[in-house]
Amino acid sequence: MQNSQFHVPQPTNERIYDYLKGSKEKADLKAALKTTETEFVEIPCIIGGKEIRTGNTIEVRMPHDHQHVLAKVHLAGRAEIELAIQASLKAKKEWESLAWYERAKVFLKAADLLAGPWRARINAATMLGQSKNAFQSEIDAACELIDFLKFNASYYERLLGDQPLNGPAVSNSVDYRPLEGFVFAITPFNFTAIAANLPAAPAMVGNTVVWKPSHTQLLSAYRTMQLFIEAGLPAGVINFVPAEGPLAGDVVLDHPALAGVHFTGSNQTFSHIYKTIGKNIDRYATFPRVVGETGGKDFIFAHPSADLDVLRVAMVRGAFEYQGQKCSAASRAYVPASLWQTLRSKIIEEINAIKMGDVRDFRNLVNAVIDEKSFTRIKGYIDYTRESNAKILAGGECNASKGFFVRPTLLQVDDPKFKTMCEEIFGPVLSVYVYEDSKLMDTLKVCDETSPYALTGAVLAQDRAAIAMMSQSLRHSAGNFYINDKPTGATVGQQPFGGARKSGTNDKAGSALNLTRWMSLRTVKENFVPPKSVLYPYMDEE
Repeated sequence: MQNSQFHVPQPTNERIYDYLKGSKEKADLKAALKTTETEFVEIPCIIGGKEIRTGNTIEVRMPHDHQHVLAKVHLAGRAEIELAIQASLKAKKEWESLAWYERAKVFLKAADLLAGPWRARINAATMLGQSKNAFQSEIDAACELIDFLKFNASYYERLLGDQPLNGPAVSNSVDYRPLEGFVFAITPFNFTAIAANLPAAPAMVGNTVVWKPSHTQLLSAYRTMQLFIEAGLPAGVINFVPAEGPLAGDVVLDHPALAGVHFTGSNQTFSHIYKTIGKNIDRYATFPRVVGETGGKDFIFAHPSADLDVLRVAMVRGAFEYQGQKCSAASRAYVPASLWQTLRSKIIEEINAIKMGDVRDFRNLVNAVIDEKSFTRIKGYIDYTRESNAKILAGGECNASKGFFVRPTLLQVDDPKFKTMCEEIFGPVLSVYVYEDSKLMDTLKVCDETSPYALTGAVLAQDRAAIAMMSQSLRHSAGNFYINDKPTGATVGQQPFGGARKSGTNDKAGSALNLTRWMSLRTVKENFVPPKSVLYPYMDEE
């Protein structure tokens, strides 16, 4: 065994490519888009390092051009899910026994491959499969994923170095063990980076994983799995099992070797998982770790001293980038009456000027929502608004003839508890409540109490005393809190991400805290000069 001491390179956040006209990266991305749209991919399950084709298939279609089929995916059935569990358990001993830096090197290599030859390929898969524009894909599928892999390796090394004090003639240490059993990763459609990090983070620290990606993210998920394999990930460490959610849950959550669940998705699904694990608790060999992020009803709160231009940009970018399909996206805003009269016309003009369409046209800021189910749900909220006394100030048009397009929509409501102010829509709909300046404190209380979620939120003000007061008033309203900025765009290493209340367990992806959830520590004490007498000195009496 090599006896040199390995140190993870000090990570820095990956540079975001601008994709300027005439640049090499833009040419590379356009070429990758052309290849991805013309090739037809057959996506298998990957279990124990083997590709398995079940014959039970679904299609991957472009959300912005839903007649265009990109791939056919073989779904895992009960037998394949059980096989994936067995493969993960079989691979565990050897993977866990590897030196920590050998495991870390797999993911560090994946990060470097992604920064180089894989960048355009995974960005193109994300753009076409999830209808993300070039910039949104770049900050997600390339930069954030690279950051997750590199920073996690650095956090891991730092944790291993956190050791206890030694006493006289005593050596103490902490052994950072992985969990006993396997980890179940259930990942979302909206972020390729999150979908990769949920299985990769537990695997880096020695766990083996059964990974069920979202049906609407399968092309970029498959490319990510191929990336990990090229980087040297051994067979069975991460098992790629596209499957129907209820079936996967039934099989996995019933297994006695379940050690943990790493989840991002709906509140309803996470609540079901939590309840099922609780019901099955006597079945498991250990108490499973449950880590989840479940969405939000994220806010922007403007003080009368807010800069109008900063507020306008925060509202438009925060609500409508990636069609509002970020769990951090702004979907409710509280604006003082003293600002609204001027802001109203400016923000309507800004929203009406937004270009919407196919991701392959780089002039489009907004693209399609992910699928017909999502389109129908968002349209339902807009239709509900039309039938009420709320106002549609901009947008509101929905068209699914070619792609699932919903125009960025701005609503003005008179009731701060109006349906669109309270319920998660997960689409390009921003509701504004205009409050009287004299009712600032009352409105802050309303903001805090309106939603069961507490994921992200932003306050905008120039007055420093107001910033401090608002931050304190909304202290428990958001796990990621922004001042004079939009409430989206958390960066690994800078703003660890996660929320509380019904937004999840707040285990902060992009920080060392998340890694500790996939470890079970052993404290080791060695006595160099052990006692040889039962009696203690204090017992010596004259």
